[in-house]
Amino acid sequence: MPSHAESSLEAGLTALKQGNYQTAIAQLESVASSQGNSTTSLQARVGLVMAYARTGEARKAIALCQTLKDSQNPQVQEWAERALTHLTKRKKQKKAVKKEQSSAENRQSSTASPQTSKTTTSSGNSSVLSSGHSQQPLLETSTQSDNYQNTFIETPVTPHNGFTESDSYTPTQRLNIYWRQAKRAKVWQPLRKPSLLPLRLQALLTIIALFWVIEFILRLGMLSVNGILNKLPYLEPLQFLYRDPKLIVIGFLGSAIALSPWLLDWLLARFCNQQPLSKDVLHSRSRETARVLQRYCQQRRWHSPQLRILPITAPVALTYGNLPRNARIVVSQGLLNQLADDEIATIYATQLGHIAHGDYLVMSLVLLLTLPIYRLYQQISQWGNSITPGFWQWPFNILSSLSYGMWCLFTGTALWFSRSRHYYSDRLAAEITGNPNALIRAFLKIAIGIAHDIQQTQHTNCQLESLNLLMPVSYQQSLSFGSVAGHISFESALMWDYLNPYSRWLTVNNSHPLIGQRIKWLCQIARHWHIETELHLTSEQLIKTTRQSFLLQIAPFLGVPLGFGFAGLIWLMWQIAFTLKYLNLKWIYEDWNFLSGCLLIGFSIGLVIRMNAFFPNIKTASWQADESLPNLLANPSTIPIDSISVCLVGKLLGRSGTANSLGQDLILQSSTGLVKLHHVPWLCLGQKVNLQDLIGRQITVTGWFRRGATPWIDIQTLQTQSGTTIYSPHPIWSTVLAVAAQAWGAYIFLLG
Repeated sequence: MPSHAESSLEAGLTALKQGNYQTAIAQLESVASSQGNSTTSLQARVGLVMAYARTGEARKAIALCQTLKDSQNPQVQEWAERALTHLTKRKKQKKAVKKEQSSAENRQSSTASPQTSKTTTSSGNSSVLSSGHSQQPLLETSTQSDNYQNTFIETPVTPHNGFTESDSYTPTQRLNIYWRQAKRAKVWQPLRKPSLLPLRLQALLTIIALFWVIEFILRLGMLSVNGILNKLPYLEPLQFLYRDPKLIVIGFLGSAIALSPWLLDWLLARFCNQQPLSKDVLHSRSRETARVLQRYCQQRRWHSPQLRILPITAPVALTYGNLPRNARIVVSQGLLNQLADDEIATIYATQLGHIAHGDYLVMSLVLLLTLPIYRLYQQISQWGNSITPGFWQWPFNILSSLSYGMWCLFTGTALWFSRSRHYYSDRLAAEITGNPNALIRAFLKIAIGIAHDIQQTQHTNCQLESLNLLMPVSYQQSLSFGSVAGHISFESALMWDYLNPYSRWLTVNNSHPLIGQRIKWLCQIARHWHIETELHLTSEQLIKTTRQSFLLQIAPFLGVPLGFGFAGLIWLMWQIAFTLKYLNLKWIYEDWNFLSGCLLIGFSIGLVIRMNAFFPNIKTASWQADESLPNLLANPSTIPIDSISVCLVGKLLGRSGTANSLGQDLILQSSTGLVKLHHVPWLCLGQKVNLQDLIGRQITVTGWFRRGATPWIDIQTLQTQSGTTIYSPHPIWSTVLAVAAQAWGAYIFLLG
């Protein structure tokens, strides 16, 4: 392809995305007329149809669609037919509106009242607007028909129902993303039922982990209260606080499980404004969903789950309850607005899968425990932000950080179980609907919608974070992947997920399996049913990554079992020396406290070994620019230890004030996507400027890019346009942590 045609096509599509339609037409017309029937020409013609439609030149758009119908590319043919249907329908609607307006003007001329004229002229638009809201008070009216949403390329047109462009276009439509619209299976064989024993065992282990965490916190609180009372004059410790709290914890967990549906109803209604979702409204958005719910519930002899809706723009879905008859399926307004009919049905089918497998009971318990803690973190943060910055804000920063850390602790007990349960629900959703391709599109659109919501709100929505554990797609994975959509293909962006041999090991702190791995499973189901797949994932073998790099990556954690082995060796040597009467160290080796010292020393040694490779010197010549961010995400062979020096320019996003005292919500919005930032705020006390004060401003970030399940950048420096520079001492923090672990371990080891 000639270089000038390629550049003109790229310039035209960029102008189209930015809304410069006349510029786009000028660039694309030359490419469309000079390249014959090549791929470049087809792309230019598709872009021209979009530009003509948005500038009101319907005749040109229809004429161009007629030529695209004769294309040899079947996908382009299908897209042209659907676009032509929509354009023709829209042209007829315009004629009807003009006819109504002319009749209104005739009626106006026959009457003498100007007030009557004003009312008549606006009657057409007002009727459309009122009808769009009478049945759907919670839902934004979409300007595209269901058929138009399922086109080969999602292309918005000028709205005609009174809404602005920002209200009408979904995130995927703004990005001009190509969708293959792969078909569903017409006849399919049931999949082999997987064994539910591993899921049941993980559910049991999750409840046990919750029990241990609650018991530890309760016991610590009881002992702390008695310790304080024992030191105060005229007060005595409370004897009942010395009792074993196990029975109390068991009773608490049992009561929480029994009451979880109603308690969560109250919590979600109070904190998230949850409301009932009528079946009529759901039917107007997705007719297939109503059929799927009715058919599957009749097969299982269930009562239909209660339907709820959250009035938020991010696409969210979750299920909670303790029995099938008490189950609630909750979706957000954004999910119903951004997904097509069959895609909504597949998401509801995944929620039915959670009910069928019973995993929603455990997740309901976890949500019931974590949601109040997260709300406490929000409330403390609000109090801290209402105080004038100064000394008195520090107690709120500490309390906010502690409550957020406790929320992370409780959430961490369910990460393993949360990752596993989606494998079963995805399989069942594909089997219920026979449409794994629609589920693939749903996952992709949810990721794009979440990233778009973060860009619009300029921070991570608290509802996204607090409900993340139960959502179909995690917001952490959606952050970078959803934001680079439109810059690189889905296949390229997902290569790391299913080709990197160590990708699964790097998801231990993730609440969801990798999107690419889930889509690969769904593609395997589609091929098993002999249908075309929505994404053509490569069939290459796993990328070869040196085992040495991975061992270096996990060196601090390898140091723990090595420390355990070292402790066993020391114990054996002491035992032999005592038996042979060479040395009597019985007072040490009979007290196994020295074992924890060996574990700390092993962790410290591993941390030191990894440090130089993890934080290499950043050289200006090796900087990766902003434009290379999609390529960094698409590289399937890297892992976090492969530190890549980057220098990116963009806008700093995140929560402000006390809510971000740990730096847990720092995001760089560059021109090509979003990426998570890691900062060490507690070692930056000597700096005059707080990083949170720069949120919302243009910055330049230098640091180390790391490709994991959630890509991130460890900040080295952050500079504003005015020249203010903030340093984030990650190497110093690692050194401090290694020295502290070494000193503490040596102290325990020597004292026994």
